[in-house]
Amino acid sequence: MNQRPPSCSLRPSACPGLLRIVPALDGGICRIKLAGGSISSAQAVAVAAAAEQFAGGVIEATNRANLQIRGIGSAHAALIDSLLATGLGPRTAAGDDVRNLMLSPGAGIDRHMLVDTRPLAQQILATLQSHEPFHDLSAKFAVQLDGGEALAMLEHPHDLWLSAFVQNGERRLAFGLAGCPTDRPAGSVALDDGHDLVVAVLELFLDLARPEQTRMRHLLVEYRVEDLLARLARRVAVQAVVDWQRVPHADVLHIGSHPQADPAFVYVGAAPPLGRLAPAMLRGAAQLAQEFGDASLRFTPWQSLLLPNVRLADAVEVIQRLQGLGLQCQASHPLTGLIACTGSHGCAKGLADTKGDALQLAALLQRQGAALSVHLSGCPRSCAAAHTAPVTLLAIAPGYYDLYFRDPAQPGFGTLHARNLTIEAAATLLDALSRSPLDA
Repeated sequence: MNQRPPSCSLRPSACPGLLRIVPALDGGICRIKLAGGSISSAQAVAVAAAAEQFAGGVIEATNRANLQIRGIGSAHAALIDSLLATGLGPRTAAGDDVRNLMLSPGAGIDRHMLVDTRPLAQQILATLQSHEPFHDLSAKFAVQLDGGEALAMLEHPHDLWLSAFVQNGERRLAFGLAGCPTDRPAGSVALDDGHDLVVAVLELFLDLARPEQTRMRHLLVEYRVEDLLARLARRVAVQAVVDWQRVPHADVLHIGSHPQADPAFVYVGAAPPLGRLAPAMLRGAAQLAQEFGDASLRFTPWQSLLLPNVRLADAVEVIQRLQGLGLQCQASHPLTGLIACTGSHGCAKGLADTKGDALQLAALLQRQGAALSVHLSGCPRSCAAAHTAPVTLLAIAPGYYDLYFRDPAQPGFGTLHARNLTIEAAATLLDALSRSPLDA
């Protein structure tokens, strides 16, 4: 259906959406929020076509498992209508900003999942879009729903997170405010009360927050968690969580072939270089999903993509063809561990060409046989990484960076290790440290 959703007035915001294209140095940006990170092959082809026809042909996978098109020219309405026609838009215009619900990329297929979170996610997303008071939430206000999968990003902070666990033989949802699932939970609810909990938390936030308090962390400066829990307990049955805390899986599971809950199938993960896909790359991946999978792609918070439900016998061919498209399917390749923001070519705040410098760094690390998780940030805002990477190179001038190592005792990027490094000097230093526990 090629029509705009009802209630098309949009509030001012610097955050791009599908219906709000915001300007950047390299043109407009349109962000497409994907339900659970999933997109059909037909929708992916439509995104590729829109990027070619109305923009500069740059598609980015984001760290919230969404897609965005960069370099958009003046044909905003035509681009938006082409995407709406494929069903990628919100139910209402005002509901686009608040569709911020992140699932594990392995939802429903992960061998280790305790709960298939997709039905609950659909219920939550419907309420976020249809319940008008929730449209007053910030475009950055975000919820995470974790089903206990091994393939799960557990380091991104969210305003509300829910994580499946088992207590006394009962599957429940632990939850926390303004943090990550690896934090100690604030409490838990029965599995069937997950939707009611989300509604209660969001309504409570809107009841208590002043206009300038746009995120849960702002509210927690003024209210203790215990006070908020007492108020929540009047709306939903909350229990304490005893002797449980979420533990992340140690292996790299978003790259390469990995078994699903059904042993006849695998998912295949592939990383576009620095999260950027050319239209031909996205179109080719969509074709492979149609031919070998279930005609869908899943995007991940690692700025990569998955082809789910691939038969085990087809995995090798799928990997070969993905690599032929320019996607990387080997976790040991340096590019799969690098994150870089748009940098000075696309952002006025960027102090260096982070994308170009990251490609140079990857080539140097590959020559040296080193593979590390490194984040190149053009400014202190850290737009490309929602979590603190083990290693951060913060641009201070074109081609020059300060080097930080993650330190839980330090805020921001961590501990400053070296200043004013060229990419060559950074590669040499990181190579010397590549056998240290930095990348753990």
